[in-house]
Amino acid sequence: MPDRTFTLELDVLEGLERFAVDELDELPDCTILSIDVRRGAIRLQYAGDLQALLQLHSVVAAYLVLSYPVPRPRALLGHQHMTRLVAALEQVRGLAPPGRYRTIRLSAAGDDSRVLERLKHTLAEQTGLVVTSDEGDLLLRLRRALDTDGWEALVRLTPRPLATRAWRVCNRPGAPNATLAYAMMRLTHPSPADRVVNLACGSGTLLVERLALGPARSVIGCDLDHEALRCARRNLEAAGYADRVCLEPWDATMLPLLSGSVDVVCADLPFGQLTGSHRDNEALYPRLVVEAGRVTARHGRMVLLTHEVRLLERVLEQYADRWAVMDVVRVRSGGMTPRIYMLRRT
Repeated sequence: MPDRTFTLELDVLEGLERFAVDELDELPDCTILSIDVRRGAIRLQYAGDLQALLQLHSVVAAYLVLSYPVPRPRALLGHQHMTRLVAALEQVRGLAPPGRYRTIRLSAAGDDSRVLERLKHTLAEQTGLVVTSDEGDLLLRLRRALDTDGWEALVRLTPRPLATRAWRVCNRPGAPNATLAYAMMRLTHPSPADRVVNLACGSGTLLVERLALGPARSVIGCDLDHEALRCARRNLEAAGYADRVCLEPWDATMLPLLSGSVDVVCADLPFGQLTGSHRDNEALYPRLVVEAGRVTARHGRMVLLTHEVRLLERVLEQYADRWAVMDVVRVRSGGMTPRIYMLRRT
């Protein structure tokens, strides 16, 4: 067992906690000494290399937690507590290439108070970073301890949230959160033998997250929007997967594919917020589900994401002879509560 143990907190989208727990269980050369799963967060005692946590795909952000048995944040300005806090900040900075951290941000209730202003500037002086009120590279959250008296300092392990993927060089309205896309593709139980089709692929989030889980026999992304396909190509190139995906300007309801020629269909369906409208979806959803059923081999899988829950469930009930619902995951993301539907071709 590694000598160093850490208290960590992982932010996750509500509903995706189980995917994060599964990923933690698969981390090599580490030990989870204890784990406390809460809604949207996972607290754990971890013995292992912090660098391994930077590869988690299901986690929005990961934090190193330091507990201080003090009545007020002012005490953190004391030599002993400040030394410990700065050491933790430097440890986190060491996880990234030199020069990656330039700014520091303190996030806390009342962060414009005199005490916290002094704390910000003391930390900036100690670390050589510039104080910012924007996103900040080195993010420090300060809050009252959750289960005991005192205060907690949470240091984000990365300059940007883990959910902010480095490969996303092109973004489009309505693109799914990457951790949500990862969970969707994980539900399909990926296999190297899979023939995958991403309907209405948009900027390619599902395509990248599927290939991050492992190779596939073939991967196709289709979209009628040529600008979306160009955007997907850029993201696939940035992720290093451009040569593994065929992008096509196809209508998701009229695919030029043989019947039973696909193992996995995936789609982030329009649901009338940033893309689509309810009236359009009433026509689209049945046609898409039928066409997906045609091209998918028996026992093949389909995973769909939508906020149009009633509409999709009505369509799935209508075509229950073709698709069996295997799992439904309720998620809270960006103020909305979409659902993931995992289906199997009957």
